[in-house]
Order: sequence, then C-alpha cells, then structure tokens
Amino acid sequence: MSQSTKPDSFESLNDTAALPSSRQPDGDGMYHLAEELFPIGRSLTGEGVRESLRIIQKHIPLEMHEVPTGASVFDWTVPYEWNVREAYIIDPYGNRLADYSKCNLHLLGYSEPIRKTVSKEELEEHLHSIPEQPDVIPYVISYYEKRWGFCLADQQRQNLPAGNYQVVIDATLEPGALTYGSLYLPGDKQSEILLSASICHPSLANNELSGPVLLTWIAKYLCSRKNRRLSYRIVFVPETIGSLCFVSQNLETLQSRVIAGYVLTCIGDSGPFSYLSSRPGDCLSDHVATQYLEEHYPHFRRYSYLDRGGDERQYGFPGIDLPIGSI
Repeated sequence: MSQSTKPDSFESLNDTAALPSSRQPDGDGMYHLAEELFPIGRSLTGEGVRESLRIIQKHIPLEMHEVPTGASVFDWTVPYEWNVREAYIIDPYGNRLADYSKCNLHLLGYSEPIRKTVSKEELEEHLHSIPEQPDVIPYVISYYEKRWGFCLADQQRQNLPAGNYQVVIDATLEPGALTYGSLYLPGDKQSEILLSASICHPSLANNELSGPVLLTWIAKYLCSRKNRRLSYRIVFVPETIGSLCFVSQNLETLQSRVIAGYVLTCIGDSGPFSYLSSRPGDCLSDHVATQYLEEHYPHFRRYSYLDRGGDERQYGFPGIDLPIGSI
C-alpha cells in the first residue's frame, strides 16, 4: 500500500515533536552501546546477530525471530548459518597476518572453512585490498557464492614475502537460521510507522552501528510515552534477506496498516543529511521527511529510489509497496 496524499504539514504524524529536556537523547548511552556492539562479528546469520540483539534487549523489549535455513522468502532462500571461531594467515616466517580476532574485517564474509598451505601466488587469488586507499582494510562479502578470502591493507599486501603460507578459517557454514528482532508499540490508532535498521555488518561504526543505536534510542523514547496516537513497529534486520523475511511473515498486516516509515543507515557521520525517497517518490514519508529537512537542514541531499539503495528497495518492491524512505 502506498500513501500519496500530501499532508498540510507533518504535524499530523508528529508524536515526538517536542522532547522534554529529561528525554533528550542520551549521547553517552548511545556511544556506550556502539562501543559494546562494535567488536562483534556480525553477518547475515549467526551468533553475532543474536548477541547484538540480546544486547539491544537490555534497552528495549525486543522480540527475536528465527527463520530456518532453506526457507523460501518470496523468490529468495534463507542461506546457511555462518559462524567463525578464528581465521588467520601465517606467513613464511611464522608471523600471523589478517587475524580475525584482531579485526573481523580481515575475513571475507561467509568464507568457507579451510585449513591448508598455499603458495603466495595462490594466496593472492583470495586476497582483497584497495590500492587507492593503501592503509584501509576493505569490507568484502560473498553470501551466495562459495569461496574463501581475506582482506588487508594494500600496503601490507604489497610487502608480503615470497614462499608458502598457512591459511586457517575455522568456521561453520551449515543449516541453522536467520535471526531478526522486532518491537511493536500499539497506539490509539492501528495506523503504523515502520522504522528499520540493519544488524548484519561487522565492525563498521557509521555504515552499521549508527542506525541500530539511533533506532534503539528512538524506541526507548517511544516506549516511555504513556499515550501514543499512532502505532510503531521497530525492526532490526540483516539487510535484504532479513527485511524480506520480516515482510513475508507480516505482509498483510504491514500493507493494511503502515502509512509511513524509514530505514535509518549511515547516520552517524559529520556530513549533511541525505534522504532516499520511496519508490513512488511522493508518499507521506517523502513529504514529511523533505518538509522537515528543507526547513531545518536545507543543504540535505536527496536521492531517488533508482540512485542507490538499501532496505527501502525491499519494502517498496512491486507487490509489497510499503511507503518507506531512507534517512
């Protein structure tokens, strides 16, 4: 369902316009939550997602849902569950490189388990770096193609000595489940606002944790309100397949109740706000967001649904048609 009626103002949606001083955002608390979540190795599935959701449950009464491996979700299939115990490379001199325990970005996401000795030439076929940014470790994934690999700074990669290397990826890739979290807060009306954030990336602060941390504090505020005019549905999902699992299990309810909503992502840096519109581009979410941003942050950037995208693509896919934008 999409809503294309433009309101006279966003006050018709605004349950939270004036936060009392006692309910202003708790910056220290948000930062500490980000610190606690940052080291955890998250992916589409696995214990890292569950551990992260359990930590968020300390703040809000989140319900966890499990969708088993192999389940059909529209035209997708829930993949095997991936868990990592340790992963590293040992160079010809016995030095440990690309150690997952020191930085979980070192391991290609969803790498197959492996333990073998390889030549430098063979190892190079499984390494990822960014020559244009020689000091950074890239984040690379392979959810739906079986392979293994490591990521490291290009400066380190260019200095690898010749010889044989030991490669260890102590991981499991087997039937399990995909996990997501949700919280429903009923209001006087059944009309719902849907707020969503991704919970699947490893140690990435802005790209991953800014969304879930902000959404946790929004949910805390909404929980504290004794009178909510509208209802709210809060979800923490692995990107793409997780949002599709959530939608598939709640499609009829969402289509009949959701009048507006947003995906919150990459919202922790110092750059200008960005708004990525819903697929129609003129739903209630779009009017509310752009009216507010134009008034308070006139230099914000606006993107269309076709420019780039995250889970608003899944929420707005033809046949699902939820009026969701991305902030």
